[in-house]
Amino acid sequence: MTKRVRVLVVDDSAMMRQLLSGLLSADPEIEVVDTAADPIIAREKIKALNPDVVTLDVEMPHMDGVTFLRKIMTLRPMPVIMISTLTQAGAEITLEALEIGAVDFIAKPSTNIAHAMEEIGAELQAKVKAAALTRVRAQPSIAPAPTRPAPRPRAVKSKEKIVFIGASTGGVEAIKTVLLGLPGECPPVLITQHMPPRFTTAFAERLDRECQMRITEANDNDVVEPNHVYIAPGSHHLEIVRATGGYRCHLHEGPRVSGHRPSVDVLFRSAARLIGPQAIGVILTGMGRDGAEGLLEMRKAGARTIGQDEATALIYGMPRVAAENGSVMRQVPLTRVADAILEACEDTTDRASEAARAASVR
Repeated sequence: MTKRVRVLVVDDSAMMRQLLSGLLSADPEIEVVDTAADPIIAREKIKALNPDVVTLDVEMPHMDGVTFLRKIMTLRPMPVIMISTLTQAGAEITLEALEIGAVDFIAKPSTNIAHAMEEIGAELQAKVKAAALTRVRAQPSIAPAPTRPAPRPRAVKSKEKIVFIGASTGGVEAIKTVLLGLPGECPPVLITQHMPPRFTTAFAERLDRECQMRITEANDNDVVEPNHVYIAPGSHHLEIVRATGGYRCHLHEGPRVSGHRPSVDVLFRSAARLIGPQAIGVILTGMGRDGAEGLLEMRKAGARTIGQDEATALIYGMPRVAAENGSVMRQVPLTRVADAILEACEDTTDRASEAARAASVR
């Protein structure tokens, strides 16, 4: 960073304001310019201080965090990191906040808060610095009610392909955009999105209400079927494994890979090992490099690979690394990702020669 990121901390808990301020100030690239105990105070401090990033508690007096976020995104769009509780209700509210325009969130623990917050200090610092670089857009004052889209007239010809998607920061809305663009009758889709437990459950349920295909949080030993999307639970790696007559989901609590569990690299590498030319790999917006090496293995195995472009990625981190290491065959805007997947499904080109060329990458 060329200059320090100026942060306003908004939380009704004096202890949380102190903890968050201390963790953020420990990074020399971050300056906590002030704190606020409620949205009324925060509104005036935003006007006076013009911070680069706001951390915003989900639950506060006078005006809840989501209502205040909606006002911010309508009147004065800026990067906001939500501070949420590790509960199902907290997950639902946080997902709503991400839809409204929050850049990311941190799930605060419910017990032994001071010690647990210290453990996520580096993650908080990284997310705040990444948020400062995002392009935040104004939101309409009245958001349209979500509706299940009309069925796409385009049919998927190939019934043998399997789609693998990885995402992190900004991925909640990016994944939703991609899935809304796919027809209900589609190949199986396996997704790893960096997200804590409970949040992935709420994420899957929310998508299932809005999309045409069946969407669930993956369970160990689930049969991988067409017209179904499986989302890695927040506590486990997701892999695809062979089973009698097809494939199944396999979950495990192995070590973190690329700093994450679930890890996109773990999912993509299983696709490279077992699915090869019948796999389609997609890497979307996200911070860091998780997924880039796994996507390269997929390409070398003959898979079609797609990356989200810089102009539409909230955080052009994971897609950038994947593009730079040669694993992305095609880079497209977010609104074109679903079409690119459908086109890859219909591609019947012999992938052996392409796999041989990809094997020489790097």
